[in-house]
Amino acid sequence: MKIMSLNGWGGRLGNELLAYVRQADPDVLCLQEVVHTPGTQKDWLSYRDQGLELPQKANFFAEVSKSLPNHRAIFCPAAQGDLWDGAERIPSQWGLATFIRDTMPVIAQYQGFVHGTFSANGYGAHPRSRSAHAVRLFDFEQQVPVVIAHMHGLRDLAGKHDTPERLAQARKLAELVQSVAQPGDPIIVCGDFNVLPDSETFEILGELGLTDLVQSAGAGGTRTSHYTKPGRFADYLLVNSAAHVSAFEIVRDPEISDHCPLVVKLGDC
Repeated sequence: MKIMSLNGWGGRLGNELLAYVRQADPDVLCLQEVVHTPGTQKDWLSYRDQGLELPQKANFFAEVSKSLPNHRAIFCPAAQGDLWDGAERIPSQWGLATFIRDTMPVIAQYQGFVHGTFSANGYGAHPRSRSAHAVRLFDFEQQVPVVIAHMHGLRDLAGKHDTPERLAQARKLAELVQSVAQPGDPIIVCGDFNVLPDSETFEILGELGLTDLVQSAGAGGTRTSHYTKPGRFADYLLVNSAAHVSAFEIVRDPEISDHCPLVVKLGDC
């Protein structure tokens, strides 16, 4: 089983990202920062916030879905706010998505919030609501159920240091994982956590027997050259001892986002 975690950066490098995803063809893609605007056929819209303007792939979720035609796609919205086409305001949903190869049945799942609740009338003030998704799949090749969970951790304008909200977020993520996992299941927890490597988040997840492969690999970070701020860590991928990892990679090339894809292979891949 091949599992990929990636912050899609709102599809800003859409063509490169879509081409890479098609070629990589993961069994499960855990994608954060996903834009879903079903009310428009526009290719690009703009996100505006306090003088900042960023291009967004308007139907990013639909385009990734088309790039993985043999997968079921699940969108998990955190908020609906406004994107812009010039002076026109267009409602758009934002959140994360999970793409699962359709030969792998979903035998349990839980979608919920690790911070806040669904924001229906704008993205809201920082730190904004954040969702998470956990699935329990059956892998016929290995003849075992596998639990995969991911989240996009809250963004604090003051930085990525621990806060009470981030520790509450970690506990909610752990509870979400426990809601679908059964004793002995291989477990993978991943995503853009938006925390530092010394965060107490890893102690909380460690209580579930999870170890982070990014830090174990001695990596210097998970950001690409498109990210110009200091601090290179944001994305993590944790496994328990029942997950028999055959390979793990932080993909540096090609650059398809300001985050690197994290790819783990389980079993005899």
